[in-house]
Amino acid sequence: MTIRAAPSPSAALVAAPIRRRGTLARRVVRSPIGLIGIVIVTTVLCTAIAAPRLALHDPAEVGIDLRLRPPAWGPGGTWAYPLGTDSLGRDVFSRVIHGSRVSVIVGICAVLVAGIIGVSVGLLAGYYGGTLDAIVGRIADTFLSVPFIVLALAVVGVLGPGLANVIVVLGVVGWVSFSRVVRGDVFSIREREYVLAARAIGLSGRRIILRHILPNAAPSVIVLATLDVATTIIAESSLSFLGLGVQPPTVTWGGMLADGRQFIATSWWLATVPGLAIMVTVLGIIFLGDWLRDELDPRLR
Repeated sequence: MTIRAAPSPSAALVAAPIRRRGTLARRVVRSPIGLIGIVIVTTVLCTAIAAPRLALHDPAEVGIDLRLRPPAWGPGGTWAYPLGTDSLGRDVFSRVIHGSRVSVIVGICAVLVAGIIGVSVGLLAGYYGGTLDAIVGRIADTFLSVPFIVLALAVVGVLGPGLANVIVVLGVVGWVSFSRVVRGDVFSIREREYVLAARAIGLSGRRIILRHILPNAAPSVIVLATLDVATTIIAESSLSFLGLGVQPPTVTWGGMLADGRQFIATSWWLATVPGLAIMVTVLGIIFLGDWLRDELDPRLR
């Protein structure tokens, strides 16, 4: 008769996270959309962080004798400038690499601003309801009555262009979606048994909101924040394209599009390369958001 020793509790505790990590890795591999999204977003983030090391040239370095050179595979191109040069002889590859930094910074920071405002307002309006909810609802309706980009253009036109102003404007304009989503979640969560029990034992509203309601509303906030980063990147590129976003000499994808639009017929790469960068980045973020939605919502698994 063979007697097997029971596994120790510590071994079980160590094995559980390993199994969870293995399960998560398998789910990522089995989801092509999620895998593509993670690869694209990770690549963009790493590129933004390591831009000074990855760039082949100074993005602001002008060389008139090198102007409008085609990509390396085109006639007259050279691998010293793999994606060609612009009308001032600046390296397009290096400018695209550095432009990713602005998109990442604006996308993440603006969504953080919008999330903090929107989640806070949504939690209070959804939990307390009444007059507060009515006031927040009317303010949100006012914001929604004006198209997002038009409202952003108006506010930037008043405050002036610049990186900090763009982040503040896009954050303040984008809080409504967070508020609406969180408010809807709070309406359902506040009537659940554990919230009613917390009220019965005399916990304060602040404690109930932070410890019981916010953690249960977090999955919706995470998914919405991911998708809003894509919207914010497009908005920032639009503002920069119109000359109301981040100003030169800082490189932005929208600014590169604006510089290359007059050369579309003769030098297609000037507008095509930053346009593709925006498209691929936004698609990767959307794919990641869709995958997160499926993973965080048990009803969709």
